Amino acid sequence: MNLFEKEEFKKKRDKEPLAYRMRPQTLEEFMGQKHIIGEGKFLNQALKEGKIPSIIFWGPPGSGKTTLAMIIAKYINAQFISLSAVASGIKEVKEVIEKAKLNQAAGKKTILFIDEIHRFNKAQQDAFLPYVESGLIILIGATTENPSFEVISSLLSRTKVIKLDPLRKEDIENIIRRAITDKEKGLGNKNIKINQEIIDLIDNFSNGDARIALNIIEMIDMMKGGNDYEITSEDVIAVVQKKTFLYDKSGEEHYNLISALHKSLRDSDPDAALYWFARMIVSGEDPMYIARRLIRFASEDIGNADPYALTLSISAMDAYDFIGSPEGELALAQAIIYLAVAPKSNAVYTAYSGAIKDAENLKDEPVPLHLRNPVTPLMASFGYGKGYKYAHDFKDNIVKQEHMPEKLKDRKYYNPTDNGFEKQIKERLLKWKKELQSS
Repeated sequence: MNLFEKEEFKKKRDKEPLAYRMRPQTLEEFMGQKHIIGEGKFLNQALKEGKIPSIIFWGPPGSGKTTLAMIIAKYINAQFISLSAVASGIKEVKEVIEKAKLNQAAGKKTILFIDEIHRFNKAQQDAFLPYVESGLIILIGATTENPSFEVISSLLSRTKVIKLDPLRKEDIENIIRRAITDKEKGLGNKNIKINQEIIDLIDNFSNGDARIALNIIEMIDMMKGGNDYEITSEDVIAVVQKKTFLYDKSGEEHYNLISALHKSLRDSDPDAALYWFARMIVSGEDPMYIARRLIRFASEDIGNADPYALTLSISAMDAYDFIGSPEGELALAQAIIYLAVAPKSNAVYTAYSGAIKDAENLKDEPVPLHLRNPVTPLMASFGYGKGYKYAHDFKDNIVKQEHMPEKLKDRKYYNPTDNGFEKQIKERLLKWKKELQSS
């Protein structure tokens, strides 16, 4: 390459985004994912043996899904064809298949990379099956969503799912330092100073996403100008308006966070519960969704151990509905703390679950005649209401009377615990039982 060509190459390269220029070309350059990369690990071993199965990379943005697919293609000398599930359909897939057939005839492998494969519908995913099965293409899909929910089972059974993790702090640090020292692809021709505190700040904002970290560096470089400067916390904050959160209201992280909130409440940990609540709020979750889950929790995990928990949860939802954000979220926080420290019991939940199970699975038993209301003389003539004992006519308003169908008369669903108010309920039921047995 002569001097003129080098200058043209440099101009073209400098127009490319920093994150694109710094994309690793080999496994040795790749940062993170040590559970699959390294001596004796899956990816190294598969490349060494030349046996690359179809793969689905499942992981957060910026964790290296596309980069790994490109590295694999380079190692096995395969044609790399990329499609986006957002912009492609069956027509584009068929065109790729035709190219793959030509490649196969020439003894060359084809890697079809599908970005956001979870956005393909069932019919579109079905279209890959025969070609993955025959080995005509090596399918590599990338998804931020749990493949168990988003990818059809027949395709899952023909691919290896590899879960990628958010990049660790040390990975982000290495990526940043390489970007500002690499003279060929990065900003190494400049004298850029950055201390550990600033790297930690960028890592916090990037949330394990290499692309975000490099974009921050690039935007600061554009803002600063010149060839000699130090990156400060003010620079970072100036280009980062808001932290990027790994959240999708309909995706897995949505369910992960609400599960963490629910379990923290159940385990009586108010601090953890508040943290998960805050995570959901700053990520953009609908507070009314959280309020509805708190109401559910009040019945499922507290029940009659503290009946006021349900009242407070409904009041918190009404308060939020009346005031709105951000002031109304304080009412939800109040309810969360109350629910976390309240006595716990799932007796109501298990009682209802048992009753529902019998109602759904057992034969519909007739209502005992004495419990039926004799609305007409004809119904009375058939014995409706006959022998019914009116509780208010008896001491303490309790009466010995069978209320279950004959085949279920010994069923017991509700077993109150010794926690909170439920202990009083338990004692009351035992007292009534003794009185009825002695009457």
